[in-house]
Amino acid sequence: MAGYSHPGFQKMDELSLRKAPFFFMTDFLLENVLVFLPEELEAKGLSFDFQNHAPAGAITPDAKKVSLKSFPESRESYARGFHHVKEHLSLGNSYLANYTCKTEISVNRSLAEIYAQSSAKYKVLYQDHFVLFSPETFIKINGHRVFTHPMKGTIDAAVKNAAEILKKNPKELAEHYTVVDLLRNDLSIIADDVKVTNFQRLDYLATAQKNLIAMSSDISGTMKPSYRGRVGNILQRLLPAGSILGAPKNKTLEIIRTAEKYDRGFYTGVCGYFDGENLDSCVMIRFIEKKGDKMYFRSGGGITHLSNLDDEYEEMKNKIYVPIY
Repeated sequence: MAGYSHPGFQKMDELSLRKAPFFFMTDFLLENVLVFLPEELEAKGLSFDFQNHAPAGAITPDAKKVSLKSFPESRESYARGFHHVKEHLSLGNSYLANYTCKTEISVNRSLAEIYAQSSAKYKVLYQDHFVLFSPETFIKINGHRVFTHPMKGTIDAAVKNAAEILKKNPKELAEHYTVVDLLRNDLSIIADDVKVTNFQRLDYLATAQKNLIAMSSDISGTMKPSYRGRVGNILQRLLPAGSILGAPKNKTLEIIRTAEKYDRGFYTGVCGYFDGENLDSCVMIRFIEKKGDKMYFRSGGGITHLSNLDDEYEEMKNKIYVPIY
C-alpha cells in the first residue's frame, strides 16, 4: 500500500486496528487531518451529534423566530466562475465540477445555538469557528460491509410536481449519474462486489426558509481483506469526496480552485466517528463559518455541460438555510 499522505491517517489506522474509538475531521485538500480521542473532545471545543438527538446540556430552543438574511455575490460575479467551469466542461477537461461560493449572512443565533437547535442527520460544532448540519453520508462501515450515499440534485419542494421534475431533469440526471459512477468506482478501490441500490432515492429537507427535495443513491460493497480495520488507509484512498469535487478528480480540482474565490478549508471536507467497531462519516456541507464578528455560509452545486447560469445561481442561494423550524 502507498505511504500515508498525512500522519493523521496513520494515527487513524493505529487506533482502528486497536479498536479504539475516535472522531476525525479532514479539510477539503487533506492538508489538515485532525484526530480526537473521545476524552479530548470537550477540551478541544468540539461537539458532534450523528443521531439527530439533542446532546445533554443543549441550549433550550429560543421562542423567537429564526431570522436569516443572506448577502450573496451578484449574478455577474457568480457568472465569472461559472463560465470558467463551463469552458473546461466544453473542452472535455471535466464531466462534472462542484462550484461553490462563500456568502455573508446575518442570523439571530450563535453557532452554538444553531448546533443545539437545528435538526440534521449530522451536526458538528468546532469551537467558535464553524457549525455544520449535513444531510449527506460519506461512508459507513459495518463489519466488513461499506456503504456510501452520494447526494446530487436538489429542487425547491414548493415547485409543482417537484419530485417528478427533479427525477426527469436532464441536467440533474447527468449530474447524478456522473457522481454515482464516480463513487461506485471509488468504492471499488477498497471493496468487492460493489452494487448500486435505491437509485435516485428522494429525501425531504425541511428548513425555516424553504423546503428542499434532494436526490441520492445507495452504493455498497464488501471490504477487501487488505483494508479491513484500516480506517485511515480507506479514507486516504477515497478522499477528496467525489460528490463535492467532480470527475475526473485531479483536473476538476485544478478547475474549481481557479474558479472559486476563496479557500474551502474544512468546508466540503469529511468528518466521522469510529466507535471501535463501525464507522459513520459525513461530507461537511451546510456549513457556517465565523470570521471575527461576521458569519459566512458556504454553498454550491454540481455543474455539467447542461447547466444553466440562472438555475445554478438560484440553487446556490436556495441552499443557504438553517434547519430550525
